[in-house]
Amino acid sequence: MPTLFVEHVPKDLYEGLRARAKRNRRSMAAEIIAMMEENIPTRKTLKIRRDISRRLAKLRAQPSPGRGPFPSAEQMIREDRAR
Repeated sequence: MPTLFVEHVPKDLYEGLRARAKRNRRSMAAEIIAMMEENIPTRKTLKIRRDISRRLAKLRAQPSPGRGPFPSAEQMIREDRAR
């Protein structure tokens, strides 16, 4: 597994990370990995997103369904007034 070293982390950022790790009951390394997993998409995730985007584009390109058997709001108001 690759190793990542980070130097010159600002103190306030370091303290925030430390507090977050403590709240989540993790080591700082585990907290950083969890944050990276949440925020950095993998190739698999990007592929899934592209597939979803393509499907949505196809759905948007389809004509909207007809009005159906329901009367328009205007017709319903006129019928209601006639009663």
